[in-house]
Amino acid sequence: MPQAYENAGVSVEAGYEVVKRIKSHVARTDRLGVVSGIGGFGGLFDLASLNYKEPVLISGTDGVGTKLVIAKLMGKHDTIGVDCVAMCVNDVVAQGAQPLFFLDYIACGKNDPAVLEQVVSGVADGCVQAGAALIGGETAEMPGMYDEDEYDLAGFTVGCVERSKIVDGSAIAEGDVLIGLPSTGVHSNGFSLVRKALFEQAGYTVETRLPELGDRTLGDVLLTPTKIYVKALMPLFEADLVHGVAHITGGGFIENVPRMLPEGLAARIELGSWPVPPIFDVIERAGSVDHMEMFNIFNMGIGMVVAVPADREDEVMNLLANAGEQGYRIGSVVARGSDGVELA
Repeated sequence: MPQAYENAGVSVEAGYEVVKRIKSHVARTDRLGVVSGIGGFGGLFDLASLNYKEPVLISGTDGVGTKLVIAKLMGKHDTIGVDCVAMCVNDVVAQGAQPLFFLDYIACGKNDPAVLEQVVSGVADGCVQAGAALIGGETAEMPGMYDEDEYDLAGFTVGCVERSKIVDGSAIAEGDVLIGLPSTGVHSNGFSLVRKALFEQAGYTVETRLPELGDRTLGDVLLTPTKIYVKALMPLFEADLVHGVAHITGGGFIENVPRMLPEGLAARIELGSWPVPPIFDVIERAGSVDHMEMFNIFNMGIGMVVAVPADREDEVMNLLANAGEQGYRIGSVVARGSDGVELA
C-alpha cells in the first residue's frame, strides 16, 4: 500500500474497492460493438460491427450541475447518474444519433466506495435506457479541492447516424407542427435558482411536503431523474418523420427551440397545450419569478420539442404511443418576426 499517498489523503485501496464494486453495473450495459472491458487505458468500440454505410459520429458532454446538492442533502446517490447520461445522450439523439458508448468522470474529496457505487449504478441504469455501453471512466480523489463528502459528476457520449439521416433542422418549414415530449420535472437545469427560491427564500427543506406535490417530499420531486428520450425518438428517425429536434435544457424554450430553426422561421408555442408539473408553480411562487421568465430558465414540463410535417402528425403520435411516450401538439413553425419563440 502506498503509505505516502494515503498520508496525503488519497486512498488507493478505496479506489480498488470502487472498481470491484462497479464491474457488475458496467456489465449490464454491454452491447454490440464493445471490444474491451473496463480497466484498460482507453475504451474500445468496433464501429464496423454496426454496418453503417456513411457513419457520422456525434459527441456530447455535460454534467449534472448543482442538482448534486439535492442528492447530498437526501443522502441518495443512485439516480444522479441517470441525469448525467440523460444530459449527454439527449443532446446527441437530438441530431438523429443512436448513442453508442458513454464514459463518466467523478471528482471527489474522499473516495467513498458505497457512495460511488450508487452513482455508477445510476450511470449504468441511464446507459441501459439509452442503449449505450459504459466503456470507461475516471474517479479522481482530490483532497483539498473538494470537501470529503463532496463530489462532481460529468460524462461524455458518442453516437452515430448515417450521413443522410442527420437531423439538423434544415428541413424545417413554415407550417410544421411542434410536438412536445413531457419531462419528468425540473430535469438537471436551473438548480441554483431552485435552491435559492425553495430553500433560502421559502425556507423549505428536502423533507417539506406540499399539497401540490402529493405524497412525495420536495427532495424526492427535485431528485426525479431526467428523462432519456432515445427509445421514443429513434423510431421517428427511422420513419423519416422528423425535421428538427430541440432538447429543452438550460435557457428553456426561449434559448433552445431557436437552435433548431432555419433563418427566417420562428416557433409559436401554445401555452396551456400540455400539463405543467406542479413543481414549477412551487418554484415560481417561492422565488417570485415572472411567469414568462420561467420559460427562459426551465423546461416547464417539455423535455424535447420535435418539428414534424403537419400531414404526418398522426403517424408521429402513433409511433410515440407505441414507444410508451406521450406527445403533445404544442405549437407550429411560423414566419419569424422579432423573436425566435412566440409564447401565445
